[in-house]
Amino acid sequence: MAIMLWLLGASLVFQGDTSRRVSVQPLPYSHKTHLALGLKCRECHPNPEPGDRMEFPVTAKCMSCHATIAKARPGIQKLGEFFRSGGPIPWVRVYVVSAGVYWSHRSHLDAGLRCERCHGPVSQMDVVANVTSVNTMAGCVECHRQMKAGTGCQFCHEGK
Repeated sequence: MAIMLWLLGASLVFQGDTSRRVSVQPLPYSHKTHLALGLKCRECHPNPEPGDRMEFPVTAKCMSCHATIAKARPGIQKLGEFFRSGGPIPWVRVYVVSAGVYWSHRSHLDAGLRCERCHGPVSQMDVVANVTSVNTMAGCVECHRQMKAGTGCQFCHEGK
């Protein structure tokens, strides 16, 4: 019994704060470098109907510049392999909506929120990490209170 409790305690210590973890991506990508060039979030992350998710850029979008820029770098060569295979880059989502929660990027963008409000200072990140509490109920409720938005259960748990 004591060993089981120790193992449980040790696993909790080693897991740490999972909300701040960095996801391992299939390619190196610096938002800091790309946004410094003047790119805007929506240029690479479209928000198709019904508007709940932002998408990742299609490989051709990346290759439109990287066919000539930094093409000798290993990461860009790997990007070229994804492009030639015709498949998408298997990006790993950094923020994941919990089961049972309805989330719409569109409604938040339409309300005038900027990406940084939920995703933190992405323009300063070489590697995107989950640095906000947007993936917790407490974080969402706190933001809704600050923005004077509704906090009733139906806003996030309406089962759409």
